[in-house]
Amino acid sequence: MENWINKSVFYHIYPLGCLGAPQKNDFSAPVTPRLKELERWLPHLQDMQVNAVYLGPVFESSAHGYDTADYFRVDRRLGENQTLKELVSLFHKNGIHVILDGVFNHVGRDFFAFKDLQQQGKNSQYLDWFSGIDFNRQSPSGDAFAYHGWNNHYDLVKLNLQNRAVCDYLFSAADLWMNEFGIDGLRIDAADCIDLSFLQQLSSRCKAYRSDFWMMGEIIHGNYAHWVNCGALDSVTNYECYKGLYSSHVDHNYFEIAYSLNRQFGEQGIYRHFLPYSFVDNHDVNRLLSNLTNPAHVYPVYCLLFCIPGIPSIYYGSEWGITGKRTESDDHMLRPQLDPQHMLCNPDVSGLPETIAKLADIRRHSSALQTGSYRQVLVSGEQFAFLRENEQESILTAVNSSQQAIALDIPSPVIHSSAVDLLTGETFEYQDGKLLIPNLLPNSGRIIRIQ
Repeated sequence: MENWINKSVFYHIYPLGCLGAPQKNDFSAPVTPRLKELERWLPHLQDMQVNAVYLGPVFESSAHGYDTADYFRVDRRLGENQTLKELVSLFHKNGIHVILDGVFNHVGRDFFAFKDLQQQGKNSQYLDWFSGIDFNRQSPSGDAFAYHGWNNHYDLVKLNLQNRAVCDYLFSAADLWMNEFGIDGLRIDAADCIDLSFLQQLSSRCKAYRSDFWMMGEIIHGNYAHWVNCGALDSVTNYECYKGLYSSHVDHNYFEIAYSLNRQFGEQGIYRHFLPYSFVDNHDVNRLLSNLTNPAHVYPVYCLLFCIPGIPSIYYGSEWGITGKRTESDDHMLRPQLDPQHMLCNPDVSGLPETIAKLADIRRHSSALQTGSYRQVLVSGEQFAFLRENEQESILTAVNSSQQAIALDIPSPVIHSSAVDLLTGETFEYQDGKLLIPNLLPNSGRIIRIQ
């Protein structure tokens, strides 16, 4: 994988929510260039040491963006194609890569081919564009035919990706996004529901356009390597570690996240050959602070996020400690309208933006944290330490989720000349073959460069 992704710290923005767009698209309102408001986020992104942005769905849709109506036009609630083109160009000029959401598994009910099927029935030329079409029964939405919806959501009509015409249509959309907007990659929505052959063809097409184009897929369960080893994707969402990062703190059980990390990246790790996309919250799951029972645990959680193998991502607003829980029928609390120039940090986690920015800066300048090997060196219920190494440097990360300061003696097979905490500048000594860390504060972490 090319260097830009290895060095990346992502910031994930859900534009329709972040910019206060109407929840429903009436397809007749005038274009409102809300995307231009993201220009005002640039100083904040730079303060946060971000160098890559993942923009959630931006193309014309019925409601939340994942119910696409037109793949070739920016959603009128966000602007027009030129608005997006200018935004991507601005980010690029400031050293920030941009990836977009690619929603290829399903479309919305306002998609032109589905509307033609509703009107023309069995005579529609798009009859075979969709999965599970059955004129022997009605859909839950009252159509004269049944069809497959994503996860039984019938506002999301599953496409038939075995149909060459459908694939060519979607490929042409991706071509437009690359050529007109100059994007650097795609996050493939519901990638675990998509035919591998489609993903392989899409990846091949995108990399022919640009060899370092990054393909990352939303994978919830299963063996992540299945989608990477076959050339379909470069990376996947690391939901296993997402869960472990917060629940290890809630349950006072670092053995959970330690097990996952060793399984994925240890000496026999099954994902050592690629970097998953790491996160602690996103547009589909509760905000980190709503999952934790102790707000102070955000500090060791984020320390781990930026030091474990993977590409770290911040979900917009979580750096200020905002909360948000989804319900069975509503996820709008996860996707609020925010203005970076009027945000105040949650007093329960004061200083969190500065801490995250420091962690991001450390990772961006550490080759070991970017691509180094992983080795666990200590684990207990509330303390955890591991080593990341390459030829250039060794980085020891140690976290403490207890309410008391502790001292750690880390066994070291090699005695080095210096050990410096990159967060504080403190130095540490070796004694009797061990690295002595005399004061690991409550709910904190240390990132120690060993040389």
